[in-house]
Amino acid sequence: MSGNNPYSGSYGSQMSATATYGGAPSSAMPAAAAPASGGALISDTTTATFTRDVLEASRDLPVLVDFWAPWCGPCKQLTPIIEKVVTEAGGRVKLVKMNIDDHPSIAGQLGIQSIPAVVAFVNGRPADGFMGAVPESQIRAFIEKIAGPAVDDQAAEIEAALVEAKQLLDAGDLQNAGGIFASVLQVEPENLPARAGLAEVMIASDALDQAREILSELSDEQKTDPQVSALLKRLDQIDEARKLGDPKALEAALLANPDDHAARLNLAKIRNVEGDRQAAAEHLLAIMRRDRAFEDDGARRALVEFFEVWGPADPATLSARRKMSAILFS
Repeated sequence: MSGNNPYSGSYGSQMSATATYGGAPSSAMPAAAAPASGGALISDTTTATFTRDVLEASRDLPVLVDFWAPWCGPCKQLTPIIEKVVTEAGGRVKLVKMNIDDHPSIAGQLGIQSIPAVVAFVNGRPADGFMGAVPESQIRAFIEKIAGPAVDDQAAEIEAALVEAKQLLDAGDLQNAGGIFASVLQVEPENLPARAGLAEVMIASDALDQAREILSELSDEQKTDPQVSALLKRLDQIDEARKLGDPKALEAALLANPDDHAARLNLAKIRNVEGDRQAAAEHLLAIMRRDRAFEDDGARRALVEFFEVWGPADPATLSARRKMSAILFS
């Protein structure tokens, strides 16, 4: 219980503070008659309907029971405050009010001595409670303790949508992934993961100008975000690779001379933008094994730039990093 224990002493009878009802009505609670107002967050209950309104309902979500009486001044102070907080909780808890003048037996079984007293029921049993006309902030804290902190439903929906869009993108479903990213941006135009995701869809669709336009609208600070900076470097790599010549000609040059490191470096950069990360890494590793001094350790520097775009957890990054370490530290 929060604060003083409202289960101590008694109201109308001497009952244990730990008395519980289980899943069935006691002799003081005959089978439920009329149901509580359908689905309402705030309702009244009686001895006859307590099992349904509180015990059974609390198996779905916490139910706060407000024990009050018409003559109780503090009860009248508490009522508008607790009803306001419960309403603003948005369905995380229910409030059920019980007039102990008309229905004293439940309060007696719980050992309630003073009112107002609020008891929270969870899974059919009393879990916590408080007494008195406490401040609004204390009621909010009590509800968070019982039901957990409030969750922004829209934020949760957006997060779930972004996860789904990323899964679709990884699976190659560019149309649906792009549609979800665009929908998120309609709701939250400044959502950075959605903007980056849409730019990545454009890159995968070879719509490079659109990708640049999407990213150009970001602030300098936003462009330092790891996902965004990786996309910007990826665009630079694509631009560079398109100026490096015909990959078939480069392959022919390597067949004629395996130590043509310039041809191998260019081919690695082309294979990278084509998506063949393993081949790109192997070409650079081959240069490192043969000539670390080539272009001032250019193969290693190019491979590190690949890692920045691929990401630290990408299998190609992990594999190539292990091989690079073996070369560097052998």
